[in-house]
Amino acid sequence: ALFMGVVLGGLITTDYNIVQAFLIPSIGSERYAQILLVYLWALGGLLGMWNRNGGAWHFAHWISDRFVRSRRSALVFAWIMGVIFHQGGTISTVLTGTTVRPVADREKVAHEELAYVVDSTASPVATIIPFNVWPVYVGGLIAIPSMSHFVPDQDAAISLFLRAIPFNFYGWFAVLFTLLFALGKLPFTGRAMRAAQRRVMETGQLDAPTAEPMVSKELSTLSIAENYTPSLLDFFVPIGVLMGFAIIPWLVTGSPMIFEAFGLALVSSIALSVIRGMSLHDAFEGLIDGIKGVTIGAIVLGLAVTLAEVSGTLGASAFAIETSAGVFAVVPFVLPGLLMITCMIVSFSVGSSWGTYAVVFPIALPLAYAVAPDPTYVTLAFGAIMGGAVFGDQCSPISDTTILSSLACGSDLMDHVLTQLPMALAAAGTAIVLYTGIALFIA
Repeated sequence: ALFMGVVLGGLITTDYNIVQAFLIPSIGSERYAQILLVYLWALGGLLGMWNRNGGAWHFAHWISDRFVRSRRSALVFAWIMGVIFHQGGTISTVLTGTTVRPVADREKVAHEELAYVVDSTASPVATIIPFNVWPVYVGGLIAIPSMSHFVPDQDAAISLFLRAIPFNFYGWFAVLFTLLFALGKLPFTGRAMRAAQRRVMETGQLDAPTAEPMVSKELSTLSIAENYTPSLLDFFVPIGVLMGFAIIPWLVTGSPMIFEAFGLALVSSIALSVIRGMSLHDAFEGLIDGIKGVTIGAIVLGLAVTLAEVSGTLGASAFAIETSAGVFAVVPFVLPGLLMITCMIVSFSVGSSWGTYAVVFPIALPLAYAVAPDPTYVTLAFGAIMGGAVFGDQCSPISDTTILSSLACGSDLMDHVLTQLPMALAAAGTAIVLYTGIALFIA
């Protein structure tokens, strides 16, 4: 879909050689280089190292042996793992699902329940815990000429992301509702989820009789180096380096060192593994395997950045502002909620939050600024876009996050979609009401 968007941009502008006109300038840009370094090399390499030294797997099992004693504690454990593995999307679902599922199966947690917790603590958590690649990616999309007066550079764009976290109401409600669900305190779960809970408690069946579970041996198979003994250090040292270099500079200067944090986390993981007895050959095999594992994601990111460039070339944001700013200037309180609904529909249709960001941000953010240049109003609109796109990423049956949640948890895909949808819609509806109410007050 992203690639076809670039092709259509070439047809509209008559720049038929889209490689020269759009792909090379975008993929060769500094912002894509930053995304590539963080996402493909550093983050992918760290995941590959954890697969080779067993650090994340060992930590999860160490915690579960001491914490999980019931269905409820198994679900809370899954929620905690989702928060800890807060990188979002495919990364979080695979790590969380594969490490938690054996424990959840033992405690008779329905696969639909587990898939909901894993899916709802993937992308939503990544948007409210910013020590991951999301601020870098989104910052690259909004640091554009049409927003230069408000977001002059990449650092300012990342700062806007951080300021908008309190206004990302869907992210907060999705994570909160999931915790309440895990604790058995969520009053509304939907008919399909209640049926799954009754089934597993009455019969012990983890899936519905008609289910066709998605199971992947590849996702649940570790590749720990021969004669290497996993340790808690393999998990805590790189996570500590990552969080330390991201959080401390943020607290001191207001700007997190995200690029440096990911690079140093990877270096510390390799160095520790080698010091503890892993051969350099195994360490670099783990690094390369991890990079290969996220290559598809890097391609998607490259196309998303290119599509944002195409949108700017077409003048889409200027056209949207010219045709609708007058209308929204009369009722500005409508815009944030409407942006969230729009992003929900787009992301559910295409199955991607990041693809939705690439389409919506370059148009919607300048529109919000034109309607009301108040910084709080623009930040509110930013949060609405973030949350709306994540809703579709979480709920769409064609989303990689939804599919991998089902795959890692052994759930039927459509059973997972239908059981989580009522709770996700409740979180989204609450967020839309809040956006409208706050915008009515400040606009």
